[in-house]
Amino acid sequence: MTEQVILISIVTAFFITVVLSPLFIPFLRRLKFGQSIREEGPKSHQKKSGTPTMGGIMILLSIVVTTWLMTKKYSHLTVETYLLLFVTIGYGLLGFLDDFIKVVMKRNLGLTSKQKLVGQLIIAVIFYFVYRQEQFSTVLHIPGTNVSFDLGIGYLLLMLVMLVGGSNAVNLTDGLDGLLSGTAAIAFGAYAVLAWNQQQYDVAIFSVAVVGAVLGFLVFNAHPAKVFMGDTGSLALGGAIATVAMLTKLELLLVIIGGVFVIETLSVIIQVISFKTTGKRVFRMSPLHHHYELIGWSEWRVVVTFWAVGLLFAILGIYIEVWM
Repeated sequence: MTEQVILISIVTAFFITVVLSPLFIPFLRRLKFGQSIREEGPKSHQKKSGTPTMGGIMILLSIVVTTWLMTKKYSHLTVETYLLLFVTIGYGLLGFLDDFIKVVMKRNLGLTSKQKLVGQLIIAVIFYFVYRQEQFSTVLHIPGTNVSFDLGIGYLLLMLVMLVGGSNAVNLTDGLDGLLSGTAAIAFGAYAVLAWNQQQYDVAIFSVAVVGAVLGFLVFNAHPAKVFMGDTGSLALGGAIATVAMLTKLELLLVIIGGVFVIETLSVIIQVISFKTTGKRVFRMSPLHHHYELIGWSEWRVVVTFWAVGLLFAILGIYIEVWM
């Protein structure tokens, strides 16, 4: 396997998304699958109301087709490949159901938090049983050190936290045009480098397929967005990157490589705790990207700044794993 495979995978996924989007976006419009904007959100976002959502379907199709074709042609379909596709499709279907309830059944909040959590946990538990059946390692490595622990059955708890927490964190980041598309491309790109370095070519192919798919989507999702990925895309991407982190045994490195997702989540947690305990808000609005909007930054400035921060986190993660 050569670097040419990586390039072919990225280009294939990018091409599929770019070709599908002009066909799929008008179809979503005809079905009136338009995004509802929260009234309590930034006022500037109200003009986005009605923009087609559920574009994550295109991302999922691109990832699945590219991964399937490339692994069959240049490698072979492994258990890792099936696990990656299972979690990605599973969380994507959960997100699709959430989006469907919002836009078709006109229930703005979609699935309840409990319903969504149950779905996330079911997928995570199935993943764990297959993971253990195939005797994958339950050792947890501390990045940048020689320290590691065998968690045994405790790995199930880590897995649940990573899959549920990862999917929700990525979902929270999807709040501005192109924000998640760009940060996801960077994070998956970093893991592709690390998977390739470990000679886990199937995981590397999947990761670059995601990079190509979201970059192709970014063509239509950059400000002003012509389509949103919705929970269909964001939950799938969150579950997928957590799975990549576990299969490469770089679980804790996700906190660094996915630093933007972590910061966005922490901003929500801090805001809630502060408001419930003191009645005061730390940020003008959470997640954090909305805070910067409300202090006067343009949407594009916020997005590019978060991309840059995400790139720095990705470089740091690669440096810790490869050179420390």
